[in-house]
Amino acid sequence: MPPKPRSLSICYRFFCYPNFSARTPINGYSEATATIYLQNRYVHTGNLFDELPHRDLYSLNSQLAFYSRDGNFLATWDLFSRIHSAFLDLDAYTFTPVLRACSALPDTKCGRQVHALMIKTGTNLGTITKTAVMDMYSKYGCLDESVKVFEEMEFRDVVTWNALVSSFLRHGLAKEALGVFRAMRRESVEITEFTLCSVLKACAFIKAFRQGKQVHGLVIVMGRDLVVLGTALIDFYSNVGYISEAMKVFSCLSCRKDEVLRNSLIAGCVKHRRYEEAFLVMSTMRPNAVALTTALAACSDNSDLWIGMQIHCVALRFGFIANTQVCNVLLDMYAKCGRILKSRSIFDGICHKTVVSWTSMIDAYGRHGHGDEALKLFKEMGQEGSRVLPNSLTLLAVLSACGHSGLVKEGQELFNSAREKYGLDPSQEHYSCVIDILGRAGQIEDAWCLFHDMVKKGIGPTAAVWAALVNACCLNLDVSRGEFAAKHLLELEPNNDGIHVLVSKFYASIDRWDVVESLRNNMRKKGLTKVLGSSWLDVA
Repeated sequence: MPPKPRSLSICYRFFCYPNFSARTPINGYSEATATIYLQNRYVHTGNLFDELPHRDLYSLNSQLAFYSRDGNFLATWDLFSRIHSAFLDLDAYTFTPVLRACSALPDTKCGRQVHALMIKTGTNLGTITKTAVMDMYSKYGCLDESVKVFEEMEFRDVVTWNALVSSFLRHGLAKEALGVFRAMRRESVEITEFTLCSVLKACAFIKAFRQGKQVHGLVIVMGRDLVVLGTALIDFYSNVGYISEAMKVFSCLSCRKDEVLRNSLIAGCVKHRRYEEAFLVMSTMRPNAVALTTALAACSDNSDLWIGMQIHCVALRFGFIANTQVCNVLLDMYAKCGRILKSRSIFDGICHKTVVSWTSMIDAYGRHGHGDEALKLFKEMGQEGSRVLPNSLTLLAVLSACGHSGLVKEGQELFNSAREKYGLDPSQEHYSCVIDILGRAGQIEDAWCLFHDMVKKGIGPTAAVWAALVNACCLNLDVSRGEFAAKHLLELEPNNDGIHVLVSKFYASIDRWDVVESLRNNMRKKGLTKVLGSSWLDVA
């Protein structure tokens, strides 16, 4: 093989391939299973590479694409590293599948290194690969870098524009996503079904009924495929509270109504308590796991035990009680409706418990104030027999359970051992939870020490962290530091009614009624109103 050019040799020397440990969660596998998964994948890709007699780039690119489409992202990365060490001229068909794999791998370093390699080699990669770079940065949470790649592209097709719309939606910026759609119209970019689905999601997110109705009109005028867009329209009308419009869309569809359409309408009907219509739609089809889980999730949100129990009967009748996903949602529904013993009974009956099953049951105990039971279950989860490792949501659920039950010492121990025992790095949500635990226990100095420790580690405080600090200062009458936290909280969330109420409560606790009145006037000027608390009892 001829020697590599100097520029590429330098590039190769600094291109480091991360080693993913067995503790890295892979497709939901446990630690032991992940180890076997890694070994098998690396052996297979190594054998594949070594056994090819000619190792032409075309064949290897095909294998890369296969691994990426199949969701074998570690295998994609390993094969790419071998290709890179053996070939000088990589092309777009090499980079596109590995960029998709990088967006799914836990280490963002991978994707950044691939992007750097693309720039250094100066390969003309075309629109498809650059769009993949955009999508990768968006999935990393780096929206600014995603937008920068878009702006630097000379030619942008409809897929590129759609990727930008999706990027804004992924980060909860629905108004910006609609702005991109308007720019597409100005630039006379072809509008696809995917574009219109994304725009309808954006309208639903900000409850923009009028704009969504206009998109519906555009769908009809353009004669677009309603098999795809029918579901998006039903979801939109359901989410903005116009379930009658969703039912009109469903009844007017002349195309074949598939399960996805029916599932969407069933979920909307149950969410808006249109039970007769929901069961009428369900009677026209054989129930499936998606229909049952979406309907049960709506029952959970509405605390509707009676309808939830009827859907449970449907699940039993059609043999879905062995489906782990259905059982997880049943468990959650009974817990939110106050039937914690029934939740535990369903949990114990699940044959193949996933991390979602364990997390749901731990969260259920926490909501009902059974912190000791939640803690006991969390410890059982980590034992050898369960073969399921907790994730960040499980840790958050058990910390919240400790907070609701006043288990301060236990919560601190769990938080401090998360990294060493389970390979979990605490996020802002975990810090805010422990700060709240400490504040409620009167340990205000420990709460502030934890906050400063978080900042030293480079973890930026979110509104939830500042809110936990304000509440802790309110309970412990910490005036100066409370004012400091309240100032930062209002800067982060200036239009949040709940934040204004929390800050008002803090100032009321220290007898600063002038500031309380000022905050109330500010709420009136901004049109912010406190959401009234309510409770109801549903007797089944």
